[in-house]
This record gives sequence, structure tokens and C-alpha cells, in this order.
Amino acid sequence: MVTWNPRMEEIPRDELQRLQFRLLKTQIYRLYSFSEFYRTRMKEAGVHPDDIRSLEDVRKLPFMYKRDLRDNYPDRIFSASRDELVRYHVSSGTTGKPTVVGYTQHDIENWTESLARGFTSCGLGRGDVIQISYGYGLFTGGLGAHYGAERIGATVLPTSVGNTERQIELMQDLHVTAIACTPSYLLHMGEVAEKMGISIRNDTDLKVGVLGAEPWSEQMRTKIEEWLGIKAYDIYGTSELSGPMFTECTEQQGIHVWGDLALVEIIDPETGETLEPGNAGELVITILQKEALPMVRYRIGDITVLDDETCACGRTHPRIRRISGRVDDMLIIRGINVFPSQIEHALMEIPNIGRHFQIVVDKKGALDTLLVRVELGEGAFSDKITDLMVLKKTVENRLRSSLNVAVGVELVEPGTLPRFEGKAKRVIDRRSM
Repeated sequence: MVTWNPRMEEIPRDELQRLQFRLLKTQIYRLYSFSEFYRTRMKEAGVHPDDIRSLEDVRKLPFMYKRDLRDNYPDRIFSASRDELVRYHVSSGTTGKPTVVGYTQHDIENWTESLARGFTSCGLGRGDVIQISYGYGLFTGGLGAHYGAERIGATVLPTSVGNTERQIELMQDLHVTAIACTPSYLLHMGEVAEKMGISIRNDTDLKVGVLGAEPWSEQMRTKIEEWLGIKAYDIYGTSELSGPMFTECTEQQGIHVWGDLALVEIIDPETGETLEPGNAGELVITILQKEALPMVRYRIGDITVLDDETCACGRTHPRIRRISGRVDDMLIIRGINVFPSQIEHALMEIPNIGRHFQIVVDKKGALDTLLVRVELGEGAFSDKITDLMVLKKTVENRLRSSLNVAVGVELVEPGTLPRFEGKAKRVIDRRSM
């Protein structure tokens, strides 16, 4: 096993937990002393830093929510002075006020260290050329991956998003070996390459994709790997935590969350009660060393499972399983909870179905309706109505079996549905229009 920081990545679990407790205790005392926001929250919850006597006592602390960041816009939650800040990043604000994230130099160093460990665990290092096709600028994705890639001695190609044909040309000309982008953009890139007469599998040196910023299924991973001839690794993070921070390793059995940087809980999204490892629930993260914008028991809204067993790679830090959806992205159709990831999972198992789909939710009278528009595979298009009817029925039955709700299906020609350079927007909910 190749590691970036072997002393920390292979730290014995009991030693890691002692370190986490010391870091948690220090952070809580600091916030109680210097942050009006956190001091007020803790007093309202009836908890004092002296009450934190073990890691489990983190459960006594109040949750933090996305709305707290918006209500305190732009920087009223910051716990570092303005002259200590070295950078801001800002979210798009498409669902309300934007979220402003500040960084001290120490925050930047921890972010870079986290991704250096992650890229190394994906088998990358000196000699690799890593194409960063996440957005740069106010979005956190590009710069975080950029710094991590440079830290491990790789050569960075900072393409950002867009200008896809030029990106493919550079991928060939500069012998790119790895790419960091959204899975939907990599799919789009593969299609554009084929229209250019280029096979990413056969005509480039690409061997690794570090893919994230949107939920994607294990079946989607298989499709990408088989089609493009690469190994596809999951990366996770949010702008509030710093940006993309944690990745899978070459075992591809969960995302390593570095315990010296973050403390992970999984809770029941309805009750807020902490769940035992192995149970699906809402991800809650405390960033243990964040200086500028500390996050304590932050409810991210992503649904996952905590795995606290030592990975086969030898790294001892806990892992989270692939994000299966979001609490706020969940669709309720006639009383049934439906996640877009469930639909993708079912579709990717069906032969002759393409890689792109769209979900349309509407009402017919008082009843919710669910329509899935899905592209046919390139080799599946047929002039025979009977063939298409059989395939349509197969898709309907598979989705009904997976979701326990009736689903309408519309088969469309390849290339019909929208492509996305950033995060894919696959759900159209017309019920409130």
C-alpha cells in the first residue's frame, strides 16, 4: 500500500479516537470562548464544554444547519478575524442566499493534506498528469483538487469546465493519466470524443477518474469503467466543509474520512438520534481543526452508511458508503419515498439502455405521477415497434419493482436529453409550477 502520510493513515484506532477527543475538546472550548453563535447555541442546549468528557458526548451538542449559514450571511459565524483569512469561496445561492466560506492558511493546508492523502490512495502520484475539470473560481471543487494534485507531485492541467473538444485534445496531446470532474461531465466528454473520432479507452492515456459533486450509482461506475477503460473513484465534500475532501482508495469499498480532520455521525433524519454503523441515515460531520468557519455537528442532508471496520488497504480511518441521495432531494410519490439514485441504479442494470435519463414529476388530478425519460443505447435503436414496446415494458417493470410505485417510461433516441458540464439536473418537478 502506498500512503501519503503513513503515520496518520495507519494510526491504531484507539489512538485515533483519543486524538479526535482532544481535538474536539479543544475546538469546543475555543468556540465557546470566542464564537457568539456557538456560545449562544450551547447555552440554549444547556451544554458547557466541561460536559464533553468523551467522543460520544458530541451528541450533547446542538446541530448546525445550512440555514444557519444563510441567516448569518456573510460572515457572522466566522471565528477567525478578517486579517487571518487568506481566501473566500461562495456557493451559487440558487436555493436562497449564497453560502460564504472563509479559510485561514491552516484551513487551506488541511484541505490540501486531505486531498493529497486521497489522490495517493487512488494510486496517483509523481509522474501523473491530472486534468481538473471541476469549476474554478468561487466554486470550491477546482482549486481544492488542484492543490492536492500538486502536493503529491503530479502535473496539473487546470481545464475547468466547458470547451469540451479542446479538453479532449489536450487530454491526448499532454498524455493525461487522471481526470477530476463530475461523472455526468465525463460521460458527456466520452460522447463528444466519439463524435470527434476519438476513443478515450484506446486513444488516450487516461487511467483514473476521480468523480463527484453529484450522486452516482455503482452501476454508473461499472458503465464508465467498461466504456472508457479507466478506474473510477468517488470523491466527497461540500463547500461548507472546505470543498472536496475525501476519496475512495483503490479497494473502492467506501470513502475514507480522515478522523484527525473530521468526526462522522449517521443520524435518523426524523428523530436526530445517532445510528450504529451499518445503518443508512443522514450524514453529520464535525470538522475538528477548522479555524475560519468551524462546523460542529453539521447536518449535510446526504444519505449514507458509516463503516468503521479497517479497510483492506490498511487505512484505519472510518469510511462512508456511496451517497445514495439527499434528504431534501427525496421525492414523495403517492406516499412512497423515491430517490433519483434508485432510478439510476435500476436503469443501469438494463441492457440496451443508455447512460442518460430524466425524471419528470407531475400531477394528474389529485394523484402524483412519475415519468422517466431514458435514452436508448447506441446499438439498441430499432425500427420495430414491437422491440421498443418490449424494452419499454421491461424498464417499467424494473422500475416498479425497485420503487414500489407505478412509473411511466418514455424511450428517446440517443443524444436527446440535456448534457451537463457541472452537476447534472435530472429532476423536473412540475407539481408546484
